[in-house]
Amino acid sequence: MIQIIHGKKGSGKTKKILDMAIAIVKNATGDTVFVDDDTRYMYDLPHEIRFVNAGEYGVNSPEMFLGFLCGMLTQNFDISTVFVDAFMKLVRVPAEQTEEFFARLDAISQAHHVSFIISASVDDAVAPEFMKQYFI
Repeated sequence: MIQIIHGKKGSGKTKKILDMAIAIVKNATGDTVFVDDDTRYMYDLPHEIRFVNAGEYGVNSPEMFLGFLCGMLTQNFDISTVFVDAFMKLVRVPAEQTEEFFARLDAISQAHHVSFIISASVDDAVAPEFMKQYFI
């Protein structure tokens, strides 16, 4: 399952994704990971959530980010939920150029039973159709 928290910059996406992560970890049956582009919110999360600063690893494209996520999943088969904040900052391309990324991520999600909750600075008015199916 993929879910995208969307909206313009400053619309409260990060607050929502942090609240969702905190709520899910209370009843999680697997490991929970929170990926961000920096360490700003590391201490806002409980210690049960593995915080990963993807900015430290030079991730700068959808392909690199997909490889980064796959590497995490191959290292830990117990991951059940991955939260990603600041998705558009991590992949550094316009939303229209992420269609293949989401198709491949959806396949990974289904094959490995992992949920991905992503916050993306994408407004409804300009969001590509393929992305809208994941909007919450």
